[in-house]
Amino acid sequence: MHSPDTPHPDAVDAIIEQWASVRPELETTPMEIYGRVYRVAHAVGDRVEKAYREVGTTRGEFDVIATLRRHGEPYTLSPRQLSATLMLTTGGMTGRLDKLERAGLLRRSPDPNDRRGLQVTLTDAGRELVDRAVVAGLEAQRAALGASGLDEKETAQLAGLLRKLLAGAAPA
Repeated sequence: MHSPDTPHPDAVDAIIEQWASVRPELETTPMEIYGRVYRVAHAVGDRVEKAYREVGTTRGEFDVIATLRRHGEPYTLSPRQLSATLMLTTGGMTGRLDKLERAGLLRRSPDPNDRRGLQVTLTDAGRELVDRAVVAGLEAQRAALGASGLDEKETAQLAGLLRKLLAGAAPA
C-alpha cells in the first residue's frame, strides 16, 4: 500500500492493492521494491536508448565501444575479454563486432602475443561517437533524476541503498 505522504499512487500500488484484496496475508514489500526498480530501469533505459539513437548508435553497439573506451589507451581488448565483460556469447559478440567494424568504429587485427587470437581496437571515429553517446546517455539519466524530485542527499542515499540491494541480489 502507498503511504499517505506518497503524492501519486502508481501502477505498482494498484498491483499491491489487488494482491491485498485476494491474498491479504502476503507481505508484498519486496514486490513493491523490485517492481519499481524494474519499471525505473525500463523507463530510463528507453530514454537512454533514444539519446544513443540521436547520436547514431544503439545500446548494444554503445556497450562494445564504451567497454573499449573505458579500458583506456590503446582502447584494445580481445573478443573474449569483450564477451566476458558484456556477458555475450561469442556468436553475439561476432555480430556486433562485424557491424561496428563495417561502420569504421573499430578494427580487428591479429594479436601479436597469440597467433590464433585477435585484438579489437576502437578507432578515432569510434572514440568520437562513444564520447558523444556517453554524454547524451548521462544527460538522459540526469533529466530522469531531475524529474524525480530527489534532492542531492536523497540521490546519494538512493545510490548507496541500490548498491547494497544489488550486492544482496547478485548471484553467489
